[in-house]
Amino acid sequence: MEINQVTERIIGAAIEVHQQLGPGLLESAYEECLYYELNNQGLLVKKQLALPLIYKEVKLDAGYRIDLMVENKVIVEIKAVDAIAEIHKAQLMTYMKLANIRIGLLINFNVKRLKDGIVRWII
Repeated sequence: MEINQVTERIIGAAIEVHQQLGPGLLESAYEECLYYELNNQGLLVKKQLALPLIYKEVKLDAGYRIDLMVENKVIVEIKAVDAIAEIHKAQLMTYMKLANIRIGLLINFNVKRLKDGIVRWII
């Protein structure tokens, strides 16, 4: 499956979750529901995937976790905040670099219209 098809399916599933739940819940609720939707579509999805930090050729468990990894191609970072801040974008970019993944989605469910809460990032 092409990367654009994967991201389109993720965004479509996120819109479905947002339409069903609306804003105002915890990130964990949106994560579980999005995980459920993507699995139902037959996509390979891993949640709360441990992400080690490599420092001076030493693998360290620094407690980083990727919210969702879809098809081993896309990192999905889920937020439920008033607004996406630069630190959220930096977090996604760092996870992408550490995991050697070229595309990521930052999805903030705490918005009136979900399209206003989605950032697609490519490195």
